[in-house]
Amino acid sequence: MTIRVACLGDSLTRAQFSVDYLDLLGRRHPPGDVRLVRFGVNGDFAHNLLQRLDAVVTNPPDVITVLIGTNDARASLADYPVDQAMKRKQLPERPSAGWFQQCLGAVVARLRAETDATIGLLSLPVLGQQLDGAAAQASQAYSRMVAEVADTDEVAYLPLHERQTEELRRADPPPIPYREVTPAAVVGVLVQHAVLRRSFDTIAQRRGLVLTTDHIHQNSRGAALVAEVIDSGLLTRST
Repeated sequence: MTIRVACLGDSLTRAQFSVDYLDLLGRRHPPGDVRLVRFGVNGDFAHNLLQRLDAVVTNPPDVITVLIGTNDARASLADYPVDQAMKRKQLPERPSAGWFQQCLGAVVARLRAETDATIGLLSLPVLGQQLDGAAAQASQAYSRMVAEVADTDEVAYLPLHERQTEELRRADPPPIPYREVTPAAVVGVLVQHAVLRRSFDTIAQRRGLVLTTDHIHQNSRGAALVAEVIDSGLLTRST
């Protein structure tokens, strides 16, 4: 029997600027065993995801994964352009930790009420690669909130942040400071990838980054860890 999996999230799930973890996840199973459906929108906050659940619950899947919160965490950093993001994403209030947790809880509540799916919440990928830096600490703090929501609402918690932290400690990467990604930087990555035909891994390597291309979006190593925690936490129990 084919397991239908809906993957909900932001640009990491949309996979225009990242290696596609859905593709890597699908390759971990024989053809036909798993059918993956993508619900990723670039730049989304937890609030935005909450507004677009109709498409998920209309045709309920067997398994739902939720990878959201990276943009909420970024908005807590000093150099993040919050006002621009609020306008672009039509946010009704200023992003905050409490609002993130409230919106994520509401996402889970609706998915539980309107589907019979097995639900898994992923903690955030590590922002940057300096584990003692403000960006990585923000992704850790928001990951703790994801864990709290999962525990309160009795859904699976998928420890992506913890897994990536282990990987970074093992790799002992150079201490490259986190830099907030600008629209121009995103275009630059797309030009390198689509025009110059450089792989995301090549871009990451040229910048000395272990899991990402730009401190946020995933290279093959980072995306493989997303697929790994989803597979081991949810799908190996379903297939």
